[in-house]
Amino acid sequence: MTTTTGPTEPAATRHRKRHWLRWTLVAIGAVIVLIVVTVQLYVTNAPTPAPLALPAAAEQPVGPLAGTWEVTHGSAAGLRIRQTVLFAEGDVVQRTRSVTGELTTTASTITSAAFTVDLTTLTDDGTPDGRKTPQVAISLDTSRHPTATITLTQPPNVDSALGSGATVMTTAQAAMTLRGRTHPVTIALTTHRDGAVLRAAGSFPVAFADWGIAGPEGYGALGSLADHGTAEFLLVLHRH
Repeated sequence: MTTTTGPTEPAATRHRKRHWLRWTLVAIGAVIVLIVVTVQLYVTNAPTPAPLALPAAAEQPVGPLAGTWEVTHGSAAGLRIRQTVLFAEGDVVQRTRSVTGELTTTASTITSAAFTVDLTTLTDDGTPDGRKTPQVAISLDTSRHPTATITLTQPPNVDSALGSGATVMTTAQAAMTLRGRTHPVTIALTTHRDGAVLRAAGSFPVAFADWGIAGPEGYGALGSLADHGTAEFLLVLHRH
């Protein structure tokens, strides 16, 4: 009995197929490495705004310190969150210039203060045309809770040096209301006067669980956003 088999593939053809497959895998690997390196370089070297801080004062104080001061143009507030993408780390910074509020002072103390931040306007540079990070808006649930409010709960002693134009560094006890929850915060606060302007810059840690915020949505298997961040602000205030 004779068994019939198909034509045997020439060895040269099999060699070419293995050669082609090997180089295809090498090319795919090279592309993956290139993508990973590119993303890591972008995340690591992407321009990130520096923390909000007081600019140098240029003028001697004008008028008394005591009074009511209103938040005006030039103010900003935002949130800084650490991100990891393909093992590279960097910061996601979202800011807004939509800040309102006021504070009241005596000759040596800030007696009351409250300001509100419009979270729906957060962008990477604080401008309306800036890039938004959807994961931040989703986690903060800005569609239902569009604002955050910071209220002073214990007057910090800013000393009479503030009235003379010195820069004063202190801590302030406050409460932040976010997503319908209020939680105490301790603010690292720096203030000074510059001509007719009073400026205050501050920052404080934000653990999302304190306000019932679910961890920010990340990037699947590619990376993630931290479950905490740093809130920061710069207030420019004028007397009523």
